[in-house]
Amino acid sequence: MITFGVEEEYLLLDPTDGRPMPVAEAVRAAADLQPAVSGGEIQSELLQVQVEVATPVCATLDEVGGHLLRLRHSVAAAAEQEGCRIVASGTAPFGADAPIALTDQVRYHALYSDAPRLVEEMFINGMHVHVAVPDRDAGVIVVNRLRPWLPLLVAMAANSPMWEGGDTGFASWRTLVYGRWSISGVPPDFVDAADYDRRIEELLTAGILRDRARVYWQIRLSDRYPTVEIRAMDVQLRVEDAVMLAGLVRALVTTVLRDATAGQPVPRPAPEFVAAAEWHAARHGLTDVLIDPHAPRRLKAGELVGRLMDYVAPVLADTGDARQIDALVHRLLREGTGADRQRETFRRGGRDALLRLLVSESMSTHG
Repeated sequence: MITFGVEEEYLLLDPTDGRPMPVAEAVRAAADLQPAVSGGEIQSELLQVQVEVATPVCATLDEVGGHLLRLRHSVAAAAEQEGCRIVASGTAPFGADAPIALTDQVRYHALYSDAPRLVEEMFINGMHVHVAVPDRDAGVIVVNRLRPWLPLLVAMAANSPMWEGGDTGFASWRTLVYGRWSISGVPPDFVDAADYDRRIEELLTAGILRDRARVYWQIRLSDRYPTVEIRAMDVQLRVEDAVMLAGLVRALVTTVLRDATAGQPVPRPAPEFVAAAEWHAARHGLTDVLIDPHAPRRLKAGELVGRLMDYVAPVLADTGDARQIDALVHRLLREGTGADRQRETFRRGGRDALLRLLVSESMSTHG
């Protein structure tokens, strides 16, 4: 069974008005003292209103869910000591009163020097899934074959409709904000790992990138682990939704590797269709028709989700995850994404109701 792990980014918000609180270093230090936390599981992020957690390497969905619950509750306890709350939302729903301090690292200061306004607006949180691959060439196979599915993952994971106190009209505003970096979005096709590395080296040599960490593609090879890293998804309000998406991502990786072994042709949709599909997914989530880059054509969101489930069904059956994933996907289609719940709550109850939803669902004890 292929192993995997999940990284989540959280916001630190004032419990009274929902504004970001720049106390990340204090929260991280307090969280590191929690008995349930191991070294390196809680990490710094770009702005002092964010913290990131990383699960250990996992083999099962239950392991992923258990670790995420453990880490969320540990960080939440530390945050309460500092007078704030953690929220698993893809964007900060309400603006800050003043510019937020950077985390004091050389890399982050270099980012600010290169793109100050972008950095100042990086109140965004993602969910990153690392899936083990045999080698970097296998990782490039995954990158190439998984590209057409990235827009659907954006739609299913949409959890960032709010920005600066209002509804953006987008289900995943984070996708738009993150896509403003120079090397971001859906990556191009690659011949093999050597081609992948050569093209990144050319970006470095040309001065377009300062370092490889600034490759912000939605799927990329990890330079730290023997994994492929899928970064297309907003962080999820509910742990169980994060578990569902992590399970689907692992199933997709396994399926495309099986396709490659079986000699199935590589899907190569036109870049403009993939880009349009992603924008459409970020705009509508699962509330409208989506663009299927494989065809290309427009399909009802539920129909495209069904095609994904059919595609990965053999792998989910092999791993024993089919029943759990099916149930969670059906609930997603029935109840809507995190973006849908945020938007409806804000419409009905305003700022206070939205803040209560964000805090309570981020700390849900359902695994």
